[in-house]
Amino acid sequence: MNYVNNATLIRRELLAKLSGLLLKKDFSAIDRVPLEMFPKNSQSVRCCIYKDRAMIRYRLMALLGYGLENEEDELKRLETYAEEAQERKKPEAPFLTVIDEACSSCVKVNYVVTDACQGCVARPCMMNCPKDAIEFINGKAHIKHDTCINCGICLKECPYHAIIYMPVPCEEACPVDAISKDQFGKEKIDFTKCIYCGKCMRSCPFGAIMERSQVTDLIKHLLSDKKTVAMVAPSIVGQFSASLGQMVSALKQLGFDEVLEVAEGAEVTTKKETAEWVERMEDGKSFMTTSCCPAWVETVEKHLPELKLYMSDTRSPMRYTGEIARKVCHGAVNVFIGPCIAKRQEAFKDDTVDLVMSIEELGALFIAAKIDVQKMEESQLKDISPESRGYAMSGGVANAVATEAKSDDLNVYQIDGLSKQSIKEIKRFPKKCPGNFVEVMSCEGGCIAGPSVISNPKLASRQLNKMLGR
Repeated sequence: MNYVNNATLIRRELLAKLSGLLLKKDFSAIDRVPLEMFPKNSQSVRCCIYKDRAMIRYRLMALLGYGLENEEDELKRLETYAEEAQERKKPEAPFLTVIDEACSSCVKVNYVVTDACQGCVARPCMMNCPKDAIEFINGKAHIKHDTCINCGICLKECPYHAIIYMPVPCEEACPVDAISKDQFGKEKIDFTKCIYCGKCMRSCPFGAIMERSQVTDLIKHLLSDKKTVAMVAPSIVGQFSASLGQMVSALKQLGFDEVLEVAEGAEVTTKKETAEWVERMEDGKSFMTTSCCPAWVETVEKHLPELKLYMSDTRSPMRYTGEIARKVCHGAVNVFIGPCIAKRQEAFKDDTVDLVMSIEELGALFIAAKIDVQKMEESQLKDISPESRGYAMSGGVANAVATEAKSDDLNVYQIDGLSKQSIKEIKRFPKKCPGNFVEVMSCEGGCIAGPSVISNPKLASRQLNKMLGR
């Protein structure tokens, strides 16, 4: 999964530009952004600068919180969308959208014969094809795609590596087959299957899949008299090359009235989940899985109902932090800040969290507000256990529960990243599970490697470990 590419940089630049205009309430200038990004006589990325400008416009629509699938008026100004967003009571689902004009209609066939084919006498590709889908024309192999079943045997048998596998990146990345082509060859997301893991968004080389941002909704509240509470996920450590205390100061300068660490809610999750595991083991249950990763929860609800009996009923740290925030600042707008798209879906169904802001969006806001996090003074932090702040990395939840349980009977097994293969493995757990406490993280490496991080996960992990004294 790419963490930095040109499509990502364009999205971040647009977020910063849009945030700056929204902070100044200069809605009319939003329509000029596509022209500024691709001025007259500039070099185009696609066929022409007019197509490039159109893509920028659609991306801005998504960043204003709108789904592109339901666009009714192509001449409607971005200024109008921005003004209408001011009246929005709450963010609208679904939280991913596909810009069909940006989708390149990636190849429908997976196996392709290249010019490296030598037309050899042995012809192992043709001889071993189970469907007779390979023929030779003018001494070169050709695949009959109406017959091919994409088994890949031809690729393995070719001695010249002349046959290559051509994936559709978003479809390849999706662990639950929730994205596929429509009748026009454009990708569409089936939200009855989607788990909001964000893997499709990060894998699309054309940036055609976008989050429906809530930055407009947040800025509206920051500029109003309404109090706001920032609920900061542990994974924010390492994202801005600054300490957690500096992050708290920066968030207050941005306009938040209160800043809470979601690690505080993680302490509640650890206690409740440990007690639940002990109770289930005493009742003779074979294993229990974690429940703090919202993409995993969506996976169970939509694709693995047989695992529901084994999943913990304990709520996520975000939920418990939201409850704390409601008591600390009654009537305020609670804003979760983290790297996870699935948290938008979780918050949508939760009455303790009002908005979700990604780390990318926070970075854009800091740029727009000219806040240098590294120059902030240190704010005093609460005394929270290292295990609770360690939730951000794979193994963090299991480590916290193990520390709390102090039991030799705890046998931890980790699923580090949801994929087609790992989901197949999980399906076998009701019959035979390799552990009695299963930690499941959608993102490889944990939340610190989520779809909306801005720092290399390895570097961020190093900084978090340093903070935790490891």
